[in-house]
Amino acid sequence: MFVPHHYHEPNESWMTDLIRENPLAELVSNGNGPAGPFATHVPVIPDPHDPDRPPGEIVGATLWGHMNRSNPHWAALESETPVVIVFTGPHAYVSPTLYQRTPAAPTWNFTAVHARGLLRRVDAEAAGDETLETVMATVRAFEARFGAGWAMSESVEYFRRIVPAVGAFRVTVSHVDGMFKLSQEQDADVRARVRESFAERESSNHKAIAAMMGRLADAE
Repeated sequence: MFVPHHYHEPNESWMTDLIRENPLAELVSNGNGPAGPFATHVPVIPDPHDPDRPPGEIVGATLWGHMNRSNPHWAALESETPVVIVFTGPHAYVSPTLYQRTPAAPTWNFTAVHARGLLRRVDAEAAGDETLETVMATVRAFEARFGAGWAMSESVEYFRRIVPAVGAFRVTVSHVDGMFKLSQEQDADVRARVRESFAERESSNHKAIAAMMGRLADAE
């Protein structure tokens, strides 16, 4: 991902936060013949067995995910397939009216992380237990962060019945890029107007961008 100098994150903990807050990612890989390349939206979580990894140390980390085995993308994934996992964070349109000057051009503030690495499909012989562990770990992570305290204990047997149709995978991250385009190229007064305008909007995306712009201002 091309990241102009203005839009680098102040520190890599921003990328860790974005990955955890936006775990429905896009898994992208090449494919053979006219079917490829492939792109599939998949739930992705950091390895739950590595909870003490310092925030921001994404390179070398392992990401867990899963998809439907009937998806042609699953069949195209070979052992150690190079992939990109795209995490998209909050984003919002910036109207030139906020610049209070002419000429001006509209733009889009947005946040994203691209994690590259080698994907390993969970081995067929171990697929049952390891895939079940992947599904359950994903539920735990999402319920803790986004849910309402749902307990999966009464649904584990149901999970066991459906895991034969689930393809679990692991991706060891070898490179990561973060793009945090938050009006950094603008003067301070323009950034303040954008942030204040977004904070007053009903859209959750606008409010989230405003919060990140405030966090960026505090880091400067």
